[in-house]
Amino acid sequence: MILVTTAGKVGAEAVLLLRQQGVPVRVLVRHPDTVQGLKEAGAEIATGDLDAPASIDAAMAGVTAVLLVSPGVPAQEMNVIRSAARTSAGHVIKVTSNASADSPIARRRWQTEIEAGLTASGLAHTLLRANAYMQNVLALAPAIAKTSGFGSSAGQGRVGMIDARDVAAVAARIAAAPDAYAGSAYWLTGPGLISYADVAAVLSNLLGRPITYRGLSAEEDRDAMIRAGVPGPVAEMNAQAFSMIAGGDAAWVTQDVPSLLGRPARSFGQFAGDYAAAFS
Repeated sequence: MILVTTAGKVGAEAVLLLRQQGVPVRVLVRHPDTVQGLKEAGAEIATGDLDAPASIDAAMAGVTAVLLVSPGVPAQEMNVIRSAARTSAGHVIKVTSNASADSPIARRRWQTEIEAGLTASGLAHTLLRANAYMQNVLALAPAIAKTSGFGSSAGQGRVGMIDARDVAAVAARIAAAPDAYAGSAYWLTGPGLISYADVAAVLSNLLGRPITYRGLSAEEDRDAMIRAGVPGPVAEMNAQAFSMIAGGDAAWVTQDVPSLLGRPARSFGQFAGDYAAAFS
């Protein structure tokens, strides 16, 4: 049995992929009524909360591997790691980022703290360091649909953007047979570098109308996200990340996805085509 700790963009897709292979999988959620599709796919649904260790322990029963994918809050993820250690859950596959103990972005420092705790636990584990998700562009979709344009403080910085579905595919591949991947870290990216100006060009071709990209200051970007409903602390971290993209922080590409999956990583063009309705 594999436990997936949340049903977000990576977790839910990993659950579906594992079920397609006939692998027993359980997903921990706070609200079971929101994951009916996963239940219909044959996943076992465990009701619980990452802030409630007892509920995590209950979800760990009979588990041989854990896919740890969540917003990266240290207290929550360490609850999962401690539970996995208590119940001898075996192998933890942690979805993380380009973490750094001295990063100006708090969530990257948090990821470093969690990774250190995972190492100290003695559990076999694998790290999946994902570059920026293509799915994050969907947050801009309402503005694109309404105004045929969007802004960002990423400037002309280029990113090795990755489709979250490819991260899920890698996670599912490793979770199904984790022993060969113990102690490894993989850097997951799309097939090439892309700027937000390139994003606008791809969407223009796809939608058949000009999509414009405009540069924003970090403050303008943060304030726009807050107006869109993003919590202030998250908006601040996002704006910091975009500003670092402008300086080249995310301009890295690897071949880890094709090496692990035996196929190319999805391009932004493929992603945009699959989600075209959101931008229309």
